[in-house]
Amino acid sequence: MAMITLNIMPIAYISKGLRVDEIVKSRHKPDFLPEKIPLLETVAANLPGMIFQILQRQDGSIFVPYISSSCKYLYELEPEAVQADFQVLCKLIHPQDIKAFTESIAVCRNTLTPWHWEGRIVTPSGKLKWIQGTSQPELQAAGDCLWHGLIMDITDRKQAQEKLQESEARYKAILDAIPDLMFRISRDGEYLDLKSEGANITLSREEIVGKNLQELLPSDVAAISQVAIAKTLDSGTLQTCEYQLTTPLGIRDYEARLVVSGADEVLAIVRDITDRKQGEIALQNLAQKFAKAFSCSPDSITISTLQEGRFIEVNDSFVNLSGYGRDEAIGKTSFELNLWVNDRDRLNLVQELQSTGVARNLEIDFRQKSGEIITTLLSAEVIDLNGIPAILAVHHDITERKQVEAQLRFCAQRDRLLAETLVRIRSSLNLEEILQTTVTEVRHFLQADRVFIGLNNANLGVKTLAESGDPKYPSVSGWSTNDEAYLQELRNLLKDNVVGVVDDITQVTLSPKVKAHFQKFQTRATLAVPIMLNNELFGALIANQCSGARHWQPIEIDLLQQMSEQLAIAIQQSQICQKLAELNTNLEHQVQERTAQLQQKMQEVEKLHRVKDVVLHTVAHDLRTSVMGNLMVLKNLLNQGQVQRSRGAGEQGSKGAITASLSPLPPIPSALPLSHAPCPIPNAQSPIPISRSIIERMIQGNDRQLTMINSLLEINSCEKQGIEIKIEPVQFSTLLGGTFAQLEPMLTQNQATLKNLVAADLPLVMADETRLQKVLVNLIAHSLQNNPPGLNFTLSATVEGGMIRIQIQDDGVGMSKVECDRLFDLHVRDPQDCCSTSIGLKMYLCRKVIKAHGGEIGVMNNRKRGLTFWFTLPLFTSSATNRP
Repeated sequence: MAMITLNIMPIAYISKGLRVDEIVKSRHKPDFLPEKIPLLETVAANLPGMIFQILQRQDGSIFVPYISSSCKYLYELEPEAVQADFQVLCKLIHPQDIKAFTESIAVCRNTLTPWHWEGRIVTPSGKLKWIQGTSQPELQAAGDCLWHGLIMDITDRKQAQEKLQESEARYKAILDAIPDLMFRISRDGEYLDLKSEGANITLSREEIVGKNLQELLPSDVAAISQVAIAKTLDSGTLQTCEYQLTTPLGIRDYEARLVVSGADEVLAIVRDITDRKQGEIALQNLAQKFAKAFSCSPDSITISTLQEGRFIEVNDSFVNLSGYGRDEAIGKTSFELNLWVNDRDRLNLVQELQSTGVARNLEIDFRQKSGEIITTLLSAEVIDLNGIPAILAVHHDITERKQVEAQLRFCAQRDRLLAETLVRIRSSLNLEEILQTTVTEVRHFLQADRVFIGLNNANLGVKTLAESGDPKYPSVSGWSTNDEAYLQELRNLLKDNVVGVVDDITQVTLSPKVKAHFQKFQTRATLAVPIMLNNELFGALIANQCSGARHWQPIEIDLLQQMSEQLAIAIQQSQICQKLAELNTNLEHQVQERTAQLQQKMQEVEKLHRVKDVVLHTVAHDLRTSVMGNLMVLKNLLNQGQVQRSRGAGEQGSKGAITASLSPLPPIPSALPLSHAPCPIPNAQSPIPISRSIIERMIQGNDRQLTMINSLLEINSCEKQGIEIKIEPVQFSTLLGGTFAQLEPMLTQNQATLKNLVAADLPLVMADETRLQKVLVNLIAHSLQNNPPGLNFTLSATVEGGMIRIQIQDDGVGMSKVECDRLFDLHVRDPQDCCSTSIGLKMYLCRKVIKAHGGEIGVMNNRKRGLTFWFTLPLFTSSATNRP
């Protein structure tokens, strides 16, 4: 590495006996002569840097006696600004260099040794500069320290050093990255030096340097190397040689490149080329395989120039595919052979190859020598042949496949057309629309000039029902004839359900009338398929070609045959629909009549319902009044009998009978007929003895009748207006406390027990407390009424999926599944049914109440004996609201 050294002398001589540094030093002295200042400024302006004099007082303050005008160039600051505030210079020092600057000043101040420092500054304009400072501190008598020095701009030197370091690092990296061996060899074959880092070498540096080629290499290799060294030194040009050496890894191939590196010495770069040699051998083998594959490939392979498309080589398959001989093709362009059906395909191929270098499976049509058009899949790549870009192209003949695909597409279109026609026939009842759409799509499918449907009718003759045709040719729409002889001839063409196929009317024998018909409508080829309906000729589906003769394909004939069958279905369906329309018209009249009758009956039923409501309320009101009156009388009698019993416990008849004095009956209302008047009772004031048990049973019967009447009224209200409940959060254990108070007399009377297994910490439920208590009482009353005394109940509750499930289990008699399923239904009960009508109404009301709460209710048989009633209620949530 070359080193650049700049020796700058801070002392400059102006004249004999007068030095610049002395002038600077004496400037702060009292005897300094002012006439010396111009001389100092002149000298300072021509120095390559800034001269300064700084006085650091004992108290740490800074005074700048002098600073040269170069300060403006170096720091971009005026000298006066620096003298006014020395810190402006310190602020320009690069942040990363401030620490080193401060430390160097401190060391120099403490040791009074010369100050040398290099660092960076950032000028006010933003420029980054490298500076070098040199100064000699002097300790003054008063303890102050005076600094005389020079600061120079060394930016260019620093940049040159950095570039040199980068260049050396780059070249070193390049050399380190080269895995080859490098030798310095003299003319006589002595190894002067070597670089072996990264190379596979078995000898050490000491075993090689100073030795001769003859000592380390085989004689033949040494001789070859010696000749190459001599040629290199004599010619001054690069020389190469290849040789083989036996190594622990086997025989290896090497290549040596020699260049002149000095007087009578060369630099030899030795590279292991074993892999390259093996690759060349493999490439030769591959080339042989390619040549065989090229000639034996069943696909056409060509090599042509990229620019012109001139054939360089073709294989035998190309000869068979194109029809051109090998001698006819080589040297000619594809345009000269007229191979491209569309010249644009060649341009597109070249553009794609130029942009991507490869093309895959391009479907292109080519013209054979015979003029026949074939379709191939073209795949090509750009290759280099001796510096000339060429195209290696493979053509795979897919002509047969394309024909099969076209046939499959034709079949698919046919199947689609048939399916769509079938859908239209099934979904539409408009025969005219079906026929017109059919001829339009069949013509589009066959690419025929005209397709129409003809009608054969004994009364209407022959006429056209629907047509789709090319406007260039005459239309057959509206054509008809009543010529019976001509009609019979046309019918004979389609007799016995035979398809009429004429590829060219000029090549068949026809009657003058039929020929004139074809000429009138410019028909050259025709395909007619009969439409048979109930084994009779209804008409025909006919396709015409007017532009010329046409060979009708079997698949086209099959299409028209299947379409004629679908049309026959459509026509038959249309006829059926017409009959159905007539029947529907009659049915609509009948429905209207029945509807009017039904509406009349419904009005009558509504009247009966209103009458029923009136009767129910009237009868229930009267019955309720009567029953309540009977209850009051009977309970009064029972109370009087108890009083009499307490007063005269020893009198006769006080044990089992009550003496009742009947007062005269009230007068009979005038509104009642005589038949309803009460019979007169003789001796109205005489007492009648009545058994206590009879009065109690009469009271129980009246209680049941009153309960049943109330239930009927409540059910009627529920059916008409819905049940009204007041839902609020309820603690179920609290609700049970009020229920048990109501149940206690009933349980005591029936010698029954109730075991409560309901936990006290159950979550709140949303319920109407009053109605829910009635439900519990009614369910337990049902079991008490239908079982002998001594019944045992178990009450439990569980939480399941946002609901609470309450179960009431007893050990009484069970019920059949049918009875369990209909227990909560409203129905007329069998007289022999274990459940009375009153309790049945209560069960129905129980379901109504639970349903209104949003829950379910039911009953099931226990495994051993008894029943289990259950119902569910929703748990309380923060979003729950009162429901009506």
